[in-house]
Amino acid sequence: MAEARGVRTVVAVSDRMLSGRQLAALLTPPADGRFGYRELARAVRETLLDGRVALRLRLPAERELAGALGVSRTTVTAAYDLLRESGYAHSRQGAGTWTTLPEGQSPIGPAAIHGDGAAVIDLALASPEAPADVVSQALAEAAAELPRFVAAQGYHPYGLPELRAALARRYTSRGLPTRPEQILVTTGAQQALTLCLALLGAPGDRVLAENPSYTNALDAMRGHRLRITPVPVTESGWDSGLVDAALRQTAPRLAYLIPDFHNPTGRLMPDEQRREVARAARVTGTWLVVDETLSDIALDVPAPRPFAASAGPGAGEQIISVGSLSKSCWGGLRVGWVRASARVVTELVRVRITHDLAGSVLDQLVAVALMDRIDPLLPGRAAELRRRREALVAALARHVPDWHWTLPPGGLCLWIDLGRPIASQLAARALRHGVRVEGGARFGVDPGTHEHRLRLPYALPCEVYEPAAERLAAALDGAPARLSDPGLPDWVA
Repeated sequence: MAEARGVRTVVAVSDRMLSGRQLAALLTPPADGRFGYRELARAVRETLLDGRVALRLRLPAERELAGALGVSRTTVTAAYDLLRESGYAHSRQGAGTWTTLPEGQSPIGPAAIHGDGAAVIDLALASPEAPADVVSQALAEAAAELPRFVAAQGYHPYGLPELRAALARRYTSRGLPTRPEQILVTTGAQQALTLCLALLGAPGDRVLAENPSYTNALDAMRGHRLRITPVPVTESGWDSGLVDAALRQTAPRLAYLIPDFHNPTGRLMPDEQRREVARAARVTGTWLVVDETLSDIALDVPAPRPFAASAGPGAGEQIISVGSLSKSCWGGLRVGWVRASARVVTELVRVRITHDLAGSVLDQLVAVALMDRIDPLLPGRAAELRRRREALVAALARHVPDWHWTLPPGGLCLWIDLGRPIASQLAARALRHGVRVEGGARFGVDPGTHEHRLRLPYALPCEVYEPAAERLAAALDGAPARLSDPGLPDWVA
């Protein structure tokens, strides 16, 4: 039986330029899979507007991007020309081409419906609003506690001791005995994952990931230049045999899993499968990074135990659990954590202080106050999410009855089967009709996959879904957009 292979620290690569392979992985290809120059310009523009690609980032050289996409250099040259003409790129002699935005344009973010119906309904974000009363009470308690801490310097790289202890108690109460020294508090779950990737992997290493999977996690793996080995998650969930075969054949350094109400499919991995995956990972010495940020969002089943508690004896050392308050409480409270062995936590802190010396003391004090409120809060939160899920399902059934899905037992999303590979085209049309959605390709390990899928969260208030479904139906039918958008150039249409 192999032991999990040792940890290592890797210096992060610069994030101010994109390689051809990195940009190619982020682009949503047209339905036929072949980029013309207009399709390529449109795809780059969409990555800027939805935040996949940052502003003032240097784009890859024309020849490099052409090679990564399998198109001619002339195609890339024409696409870059179109981006410059429309204000989405800027070039300087000898310095390359940089991303920018036209004057008056801004990246798309969350929006509510205004009285005139002209705002964009954002169905791309799977995160509910805060329970205002509970968070306000926690904030008041934190403010009262803050004077005790201001006399010190305020740097707690491992996290506030009170919060580490509270998180350890919660893991223990959920069936996984945990000591405070096994907890690292991070600035959200995304930082927790990024630290694990930096510690455990080096450029060129293999990482196993579900396909589809969480987009920001996949982007983080690509950013660390890891080679992703995909294993499918279908309507039926995971295939233990395929996971075992992928582990044995590629022996990845680490595997990233979302077993609790998987994003985007909503599937829940059974305990027996958790044990099988853990056993297979022990044989190959693969670290398991388990994302449990959705574990509290149990709608139709009891909340699952932590993966490490279900994995069986001897599995705990190589299992790293990642969690967050973003789904159970509020995404604006940037508090996440890692639960691992004390040795791994110490190594993660060494990586962390090169990026972020410590998290906010005030946010962590709010989190401490929330820890005693989470379990009483969850039943009401689940009831509201069930109402929202029902409202979305009913609206879709009325306006797009040909779409299909499996109702998830928890989590925040429906994984829609459109019946044909039109997701990227539909997402572009839907935006012009005033609703933002994520096509399935954004969740695929390989570009162009899951084009018949759409992820639709039910995290917004119930009244949003009727007009959203109506706009999606209009976009699907190719009806003229009713919303004017002077920020969209003619070539988008």
